[in-house]
Amino acid sequence: MHLTSHTDYALRLLMLLALEPDRLHTIAEIAQRHRVSKNHLMKVALRLTQAGFVSSTRGRGGGLRLARLASDVSLGAVVRATEDAFCIVECFDPATDTCAISKACRLRMVLNEATQAFLNVLDRYSLADMVASPRLAANMKTLLALERTARDVSFS
Repeated sequence: MHLTSHTDYALRLLMLLALEPDRLHTIAEIAQRHRVSKNHLMKVALRLTQAGFVSSTRGRGGGLRLARLASDVSLGAVVRATEDAFCIVECFDPATDTCAISKACRLRMVLNEATQAFLNVLDRYSLADMVASPRLAANMKTLLALERTARDVSFS
């Protein structure tokens, strides 16, 4: 299974908001710190806001923050909200299924079970779990701060 960059960016954005919950974060800042496309991140932030994971404040001094406690945001819920489909083989989507053996094949059932197991594991973890370790959280903040500093210096 391969998650889209949209989901990858969503998880990274949410982890940053969970790491630094006491301040607003702009899309430009998050994009810079994670070295991702600002335009793509705007779409991600919109979807996360629509799904109720993020709250957005417009205007000068505005930005993004978690709309819920990090412990109330399951990774599985985020993945379900950001992935368009879990059609890992063509027979999962009746509109595109051209497989001659679909009706007799058990592979679809096995792959569906594997997909559900994947999501069930993600459901067991929250954003808080991703940043709960003080040492890990400090390392992540340091890496993100170094990236911000390195990029600021390189554009001077």
